[in-house]
Amino acid sequence: MVSSLAARLPILAFIGLILSLSVAAAGPSLSAPEALDQARTGNLTLIDIRTPSEWRQTGIAAGAEAIDMQRGDFLDALLDAVDGDRSAPIALICRTGNRSGSVQRALMARGFTQVYDVAEGMTGSQAGPGWIKRGLPIAPCADC
Repeated sequence: MVSSLAARLPILAFIGLILSLSVAAAGPSLSAPEALDQARTGNLTLIDIRTPSEWRQTGIAAGAEAIDMQRGDFLDALLDAVDGDRSAPIALICRTGNRSGSVQRALMARGFTQVYDVAEGMTGSQAGPGWIKRGLPIAPCADC
């Protein structure tokens, strides 16, 4: 039991950081169509931070890297996706924009400088109708 707790300490610390920053000011945001356009032109890396069960339910935003924010190695996987460059533009998307906004603030606190929140998420929020309702392309999750 101790070894499983020790293995989860990095993600627990990251989640604690996210919670402590939940009241911090929001960073920059993009609409779903803007994020798609920027990802297609190679101007940013789109990261879908939802869980595998969510990816299976709705698919993944086309062109996005699927990196579950609950993974113990989330930061390492994210850094791999941007070749270790904390200044690389990243857009985060989740279901409704709540988690992506929190993770955005946590990443910015960890030295990432260009992190955008797709605040309307996949299914919509007050920020907009969402990726799915806009009819934007979705890829199935083949390995989740």
